[in-house]
Amino acid sequence: MLIPIIVIPVANNIFKHSNKGQKRNKMKIRLVPWFLLSLLLTSCSINNGDIKQITISKIETMPNMPQPYKMLDWHKMSVNFDRVVFNFNAKGKYSPFIWLDNARRNIDQETFGIYTAIGDIRQGTDHHNGEYHEALTSLGALMSAGLVGINKKDQNGYNYVKMVQNYFNTDNDWNIILNTTNPEVVGRGFEHDWWYEVFLNVSYYAVSDLFPDVDGSDRILKSIAKKFYQADSVLNGDYDYSWFNYATMKGMRNDIPYEQDAAAGHAYVLYEAYKKFGDTRYLNGAKSAIKALLNQKESRFYEVLMPFGAYVAARLNAEQGTNYDITKIINWTFDGVTASDGRTGWGVIAGRWGNYDISGLVGSATAGGGYGFLMNTFVLAWPMVSMVRYDPRYARAIGKWMLNAANAARLFYPYEIPDSNQWLPEKKAITRHVIAYEGLRKTDAYYHKERLKGVSPVALGDGPRWAKGEPDVSMFSIYGSAYVGIFGSIIKKTNVKEILQLNCLATDFYKDVAYPTYLYFNPYDKMKTIEYTPKSGTVDLYDMISGKVIAREIKGKGQFSIAGNSARVTVEIPSGTKIIRSHGKVTANGIVISYY
Repeated sequence: MLIPIIVIPVANNIFKHSNKGQKRNKMKIRLVPWFLLSLLLTSCSINNGDIKQITISKIETMPNMPQPYKMLDWHKMSVNFDRVVFNFNAKGKYSPFIWLDNARRNIDQETFGIYTAIGDIRQGTDHHNGEYHEALTSLGALMSAGLVGINKKDQNGYNYVKMVQNYFNTDNDWNIILNTTNPEVVGRGFEHDWWYEVFLNVSYYAVSDLFPDVDGSDRILKSIAKKFYQADSVLNGDYDYSWFNYATMKGMRNDIPYEQDAAAGHAYVLYEAYKKFGDTRYLNGAKSAIKALLNQKESRFYEVLMPFGAYVAARLNAEQGTNYDITKIINWTFDGVTASDGRTGWGVIAGRWGNYDISGLVGSATAGGGYGFLMNTFVLAWPMVSMVRYDPRYARAIGKWMLNAANAARLFYPYEIPDSNQWLPEKKAITRHVIAYEGLRKTDAYYHKERLKGVSPVALGDGPRWAKGEPDVSMFSIYGSAYVGIFGSIIKKTNVKEILQLNCLATDFYKDVAYPTYLYFNPYDKMKTIEYTPKSGTVDLYDMISGKVIAREIKGKGQFSIAGNSARVTVEIPSGTKIIRSHGKVTANGIVISYY
């Protein structure tokens, strides 16, 4: 859905009221596509200042004020996770959670492995020569650390960012990041599930932006971009495959539903590659992949990739003047899959289980009445929050979703949900307060544990129980918990309970130079005043949604107001800076602060 604009010859107001994604010349109104006039009459929107907010139907079913409410210190959780998991000297049963791997696959260097789940009997130095460990866990842990300011290039004598390059599979000619250093070992890396193979390269691009100038990194990034560009060219708009062989360049099918939203992952990597290397092939490839994604007739959301398409589409609209339908992709993500030949029911969950609002979790809305996953919920915030700075029409919707998701996500952690609502409360001490259950179910409809009969919700694991002697402890998911830094870098509490400061730059990788940008959603029905502390110096706050400076000369601490049930997207600029509107951009000191 495109932004509704009033296309009438009021030239002085065009700059103020138009939105990003459509480059407009204030006098050449004839350049505006004719069909925007019809959209003006049909758009479903909430009036929130000068830029009308687009509603997302699933998010509208979520409460403004989820209850019971508790917001964790996600930054602290992220820092503590790194401290616990990267401790080679940890003592106690199932510790340490990390080991060294000297098989020297793909690259002649020592690397490391982290257990997928606590006590995972498939892993460690005594199994498969220590070679079986998952990039899904390692890359998530490195990204989380980087997002909260931990230097993984030099931590206790290890350059983990260099060590993780062993997942770059050259020995088998794939020449991209795969889930294991050796796909022949027993484990998921051998099963060829397309989302793994795409998402891990999405993650490697993120890690490489957080930790630049690592020897060998650019070579790997270029190889990934080349492979993804070739793959999109071969697919030529037809992504109806379960996985893709990047060595033979052939689409493959198996008993897994087709994962057409791999196109979103291709688009993400290719656009990031374009921003890093400036090669227009990758820009064209990103556009091609987004077109393939939007040509789907219905949602083909599988695991994590679909929302990255919304981010890329918004960024292309803003930076390249394209006109992609972002709302369609967001609705596909939140409403989920209805196709019988797809991953039916997969999307974003809304509702109340027992005494808890659980809206905002990502997973299956149908399996056992509902089944949310922690990793997937963390990951959805990555593209969604940063997307808002390229298209603030979605600010209220994403702000409301994040409030719900961040509140509900705490329920995966064994110390944040009552013992009566979790599978293994007697063992929660081994989680060190930083490792969560993998899943949250509406009911214990899978294992049928007598103690949990009639209980809702239930925190537990997924699938096999992998720990020797005490198989249930593998329900505690290190890989899912590893992505906590996404929340840790984005979410910060404000002086008003239930109003969060969401950092729009944190996961906006390979971005142009930008001023601090934050999304705020006010769930109350009346105006609230937010205290604001600048990064440094004396600043003004520009609001993308109203197109106005809403606070001036803030030094030390200032404040601004937000109307009830609405949002702001503020940009911190040096006090007194002249704001210029030209060629589809709003700039301050030559730095873009908004698109319109």
